[in-house]
Amino acid sequence: MADEDKGGAEAEMEPELDREAGEVPPIDFNTFVLSLSTSALVHLGVAPGSGSEPSTGELALARHTIDLLSLLEEKTAGNLTGEEERLLTQVLYDLKMRYLAARKG
Repeated sequence: MADEDKGGAEAEMEPELDREAGEVPPIDFNTFVLSLSTSALVHLGVAPGSGSEPSTGELALARHTIDLLSLLEEKTAGNLTGEEERLLTQVLYDLKMRYLAARKG
């Protein structure tokens, strides 16, 4: 659909998205990986959730997010920059170690 054909809610949402764009980091691969990593840390109870109180931890949800990042690593193999690959590898290693520690504790 052409830009001039946009109507209704989609057209109304564009200025709001532009206004919010200054408040959040740009969307790129690293931001996506870090967002998923933060979600896993919240589920592990390491990072606070949406409130100011620490999360109680949800190991199943943490494992799901770690598995998602592992799938992302597998599917993007050979297509990442060196920086992106290092970030994903380091994030996965850290999350897997924290997950194992949480399961033991």
